[in-house]
Amino acid sequence: MKIICIGRNYTKHIEELQNEKPKEPVIFLKPDSAILAKNQPFFIPPFSNDIHYEVEVLVKINKVGKYIEEKFAHKYYDEIGLGIDFTARDLQNNLKDKGLPWEKAKAFDGSAVIGEFFPKEELGNLLDLNFTLQKNEEIVQKGNSKMMLWKVDELISYVSQFFTLKKGDVIFTGTPEGVGKVSENDILIGTINGQKAFEIKVK
Repeated sequence: MKIICIGRNYTKHIEELQNEKPKEPVIFLKPDSAILAKNQPFFIPPFSNDIHYEVEVLVKINKVGKYIEEKFAHKYYDEIGLGIDFTARDLQNNLKDKGLPWEKAKAFDGSAVIGEFFPKEELGNLLDLNFTLQKNEEIVQKGNSKMMLWKVDELISYVSQFFTLKKGDVIFTGTPEGVGKVSENDILIGTINGQKAFEIKVK
């Protein structure tokens, strides 16, 4: 499976990191070794002092597709979920300053939390999904899918121009504002439309 991540898909998040607003989706990949095993804690890696949480709506691809037209994109997924794109912000900033790829900051082991998936019919209007991330019982990120610069079907169509999408691939659709640092013993809980998708302990 592939983990395809979209960067800079929420205007306020772009602003909080002082990035340039892109003219087309920013894409990067995580390997399957980045997936945090179910019911396992997230261990802060020794190479970073500034690991950030980024909560994101996830889409699981259900069949093979290439050059998918946007009007047909809805046929390529049945489930929507929620996850975290953990980011070593100190490494990322250093790599960006040098014009180098982000993989060390984004694709390290355990950096992809994939929570529960829900049938899209249960979630209602996919253009109006509310989702949150709580850290130690305080809401630190709150987003809605209508705030995406590129919506789910647009992303599937765009990504499929470059990568053949296969059954089981997961697309991380970007994070809203409110990203921040995690510390040892933090508890992170993600919800989508009021349904709990994951709970992670940081060690």
